[in-house]
Amino acid sequence: MSPGEIGVGKAHRIEEESMGILSKRVDLSTFPAAVAQVVARVIHATADLDYATSIVIDEKSVDAGIAAIASGAPVICDVEMVRAGLSVPGALCCISQLSPSPTGWPTRSALAIRLAASRHPRGAIFVIGCAPTALDELTRQITEGLTVPSLVIGMPVGFVGAAQSKEKARQLSEIPTITNIGEKGGSAPAAATLNAIYKLWLAKQHGPLELPAP
Repeated sequence: MSPGEIGVGKAHRIEEESMGILSKRVDLSTFPAAVAQVVARVIHATADLDYATSIVIDEKSVDAGIAAIASGAPVICDVEMVRAGLSVPGALCCISQLSPSPTGWPTRSALAIRLAASRHPRGAIFVIGCAPTALDELTRQITEGLTVPSLVIGMPVGFVGAAQSKEKARQLSEIPTITNIGEKGGSAPAAATLNAIYKLWLAKQHGPLELPAP
């Protein structure tokens, strides 16, 4: 797969060179074209080739993300760092609205997801790139029928609970979900995933456009 096939629209010189290196180091030709572009963006954002084999993604989830963006679905993040990395305008994060130490909750991120889900119980895009507890809370909300997202991007990072939280999220068969296997993750790959889907939507709507590299 050539850099032109991986990218959408005219790329910055550095981005173009990075995509050229990526193309030589990893074969993404086994993925459908749109999925390959998302995977390439994640690898580009992290310089981690492992995502080519550890990311769990399909055309259904990418298409669901494009449709959700087209419908104006709210985008909800677990932490501000994820929100800051998004090209999608208007993303939300409720963590700053909470007290420093909420009683009875493992993390502020988990409570922030509960708060955001209560405000947007149907059709939101959730992007979780930091806290496994936030993804656990979202999974609980979905399992209990309290929240029905249009797309879940769950890539929390860490040695404690991250791999397990993503494994549980992958069992949400009725909800389009993009995760990765293992302890790796973080704000960069989570934001890059939605940025890539947003870029695909822009290309469908307006033709190829250049966006800043994630």
